[in-house]
Amino acid sequence: MRIQSRGRGEEGRTRLTVVPENVDDLWHLSYVLEPGDEVEGDTSRRIQRDDDQMRDTGGEREHIHVTVEVEDVEFARFANRLRVSGVIVGCSREDQLGHHHTLNVEEHDELTIEKRFKPDQMERIEEAEAAAENPDVAIATVEEGEAHVHTVAQYGTEEYASFTRPTGKGEYARPRSELFHELGEALGHLDPDAIILAGPGFTKSDALDHFDDEFPEVAEKTTTVDTSGVGDRGVHEVLKRGAVADVQDETRIAREAELIDELTERMATGEKATYGPEAVAEAAEYGAVETLLVLDDRLREERQGRGEWDVDADEIITSVERQGGDVVVFSGEFEPGQRLKNLGGIAALLRYRLE
Repeated sequence: MRIQSRGRGEEGRTRLTVVPENVDDLWHLSYVLEPGDEVEGDTSRRIQRDDDQMRDTGGEREHIHVTVEVEDVEFARFANRLRVSGVIVGCSREDQLGHHHTLNVEEHDELTIEKRFKPDQMERIEEAEAAAENPDVAIATVEEGEAHVHTVAQYGTEEYASFTRPTGKGEYARPRSELFHELGEALGHLDPDAIILAGPGFTKSDALDHFDDEFPEVAEKTTTVDTSGVGDRGVHEVLKRGAVADVQDETRIAREAELIDELTERMATGEKATYGPEAVAEAAEYGAVETLLVLDDRLREERQGRGEWDVDADEIITSVERQGGDVVVFSGEFEPGQRLKNLGGIAALLRYRLE
């Protein structure tokens, strides 16, 4: 994310002009924008001309500059765009005021946001700005007859390629080098800044030897990590061990994996932890929350009045921050976030146990 400018808007709101530089940035914005915010940007709109001499063709599309008061936000992940819908409250054509419009925000589109940013929302924007300096990472996991490639994004990990076929002996077996070659080709095509090669036993070392011979540019970027599994399970082990953090100064999902594991361990042993909105709200009231874990999907629903909690999510966050606690907003796209969702979408690591 590139922050172009900061300023003061009307009625004490902040006016922030940003340029999303990748899909991650669009995803971050989908959790920052809320109904009632104002978003300004260039767009195109089909405009009906009032001309009796013209045949009704449904209007001609024109490029205009609009400000919409947000009603709905949708992250269209597979279309690589953010859809921001609402009523036009400012426009380069006055005859369009009051009409509904959808801004389709894509990578490198400049937009200006005017809103009252909550602390965690501004922190999210600033983290996205800092993340622009982090390298892209791929995690390759391999064992006999099976290999997977996952990309690491701020909204989670995603499988990029998968290869499965028996190696060794038998009618349908093939040389191990063929599997290693397919894996090397996929990593070369993906061209990440760093690669973590993981898996059980010596297979990953043999794969790296193959990369040295056939894909030296891939080998130069690769470090190896021991894991007991491959695929999603292997990726989780890589994140839990902090291997991604070795090539990225700070990785959001690696921290989430570590925190959710610590929460689970504390719950299993009856140590300092709690979960669920009411229990966490009580802990925050007593100043007992050391680290608050809250799911981004649930937090957005609660802020928009569509949630089910009987407590105010923002009051909990404010209370925790005022008393020196940390607040970590989890991604619902990644496995730790799914585990947090099963606990009600909110949990806390505590300074001390509550009776």
